Amino acid sequence: MDKPYSQSRATFAIMKASFRAIAKSPQAVFFSLFFPIVLLIIFGSLGRGGGPSFDIAFEKNSDTANVIYQNISRAPIFNIVKGGPADIEDRLKKGRIAAILQITKTDSAKYDLHVKSSSANQNQLPQLYMVLKGMVNEISQQIRPVEKIATISSEQVTGRLYKRIDFYLPGMIGFSLIGSAIFGVAFVFFALRETLVLKSMYASPVYKRNIVIGESLGRGIYQIIIVIILVLFGKFFYGFTLANGFTTFFEILVITILALVVFMGFGFLISSLAKNQNVIPIYANLFMFPQYFLSGTFFPKTALPQGIQWLVEILPLTALNDALRKVSFEGSHITDTWKELGILAIWGVIIYAVAIKVFRWE
Repeated sequence: MDKPYSQSRATFAIMKASFRAIAKSPQAVFFSLFFPIVLLIIFGSLGRGGGPSFDIAFEKNSDTANVIYQNISRAPIFNIVKGGPADIEDRLKKGRIAAILQITKTDSAKYDLHVKSSSANQNQLPQLYMVLKGMVNEISQQIRPVEKIATISSEQVTGRLYKRIDFYLPGMIGFSLIGSAIFGVAFVFFALRETLVLKSMYASPVYKRNIVIGESLGRGIYQIIIVIILVLFGKFFYGFTLANGFTTFFEILVITILALVVFMGFGFLISSLAKNQNVIPIYANLFMFPQYFLSGTFFPKTALPQGIQWLVEILPLTALNDALRKVSFEGSHITDTWKELGILAIWGVIIYAVAIKVFRWE
């Protein structure tokens, strides 16, 4: 009597074949592993740097009826963050804002501009002080050319030391994930369809879902290994921050898996929409390239115009980058990244609903 057909063995065989095919592809290894590592070496060697805009807050009892406050609050280079004292202090310690400012009147004609900073955001302080000094000098020249209208004092609270690698490594993980998932899935399934392999597998006893699951598992395992290598490389060579040790490492992998599933959905969609292999890179890049520059992969998203911040915030790569940075540097847990994971989940539901509708086996 013949043994019943094993769906689990078939799924495992497809997964194994998919993983081996990816691992043997020089292009896949280069773009998913070596290219991000090269970028990490370049960015990690640059030291710490700042951005072109600053998130700041004012102390609750700060004097706001003066020309200094008015100039700072109106300057487009500053984004004024509001909230309760405890929330603002927590943001400062985690490096989410550059400084907390307090303006107090010292006598009838002078003010003290007190800058409260954190060691978690030392990369922005030199530029911030330079901007504030420039503003004070300009105001003084307009009102009292003989002497400055205000002095600048400083204070620093304890926070984690923020390194450039803490910004760039999560971005490189997102860069690797989205490229590998979309290009890999789109090209593989298009090729399988063109060579009638999918049709042959569809006619076999293997369940349709197991064909997709097997291919997805093979690619997913490969990409998880890539992320593990990138995190360990950043940790041991450049001191990448894992705020809660192994817990943070594990949560990074969980977030990675969720994002990978979403990005692979775009690959399935593109493979079904493409009429030939030449249009796959066009469709893929139309989705990926804007996100590379809008989602905080290579530079802070706060550098972008305020008018498009709503668009930036709803992009799936932004959600991934923000979630990884919150977990790795700020010490948040997955339960604290519900907003980012919710955005990814919404994208996942939408894209798979469309992909299932248009997916073709031949």
